[in-house]
Amino acid sequence: MGATGLKERLRKITASQAEQEAAEIQQQCAGLGATQVTDCQLGHECSVAGTVRAVRLAPLAGAPTFEVDVWDGSGTIRLVFLGRRAIRGLETGRALLATGRLTRREGRLTIFNPRYEIVPAA
Repeated sequence: MGATGLKERLRKITASQAEQEAAEIQQQCAGLGATQVTDCQLGHECSVAGTVRAVRLAPLAGAPTFEVDVWDGSGTIRLVFLGRRAIRGLETGRALLATGRLTRREGRLTIFNPRYEIVPAA
């Protein structure tokens, strides 16, 4: 076994559960053609994939909004669906691919009304 193979095996053994989970989800997302959250640029359209970590109903200017936090192993992005109280199938633990224009709202990376697709978990 070469030095590179040994380093990789040692890294896997010593990596925390969170680090291993992050590496796995990043690999799955790359297979969907998604961009890592940390590589997305404000004002540009991007496609991100990941696991739904949280969902919430939060009013915005008096109208209901359904918010979904998606984690891709590199970071979290918030998807905001205006005028919605819920979206069937979007629940914690679900894997999805979402596309839209990236902005920042209340200090968080956000996409409003993204196109999305629920993807099978690997």
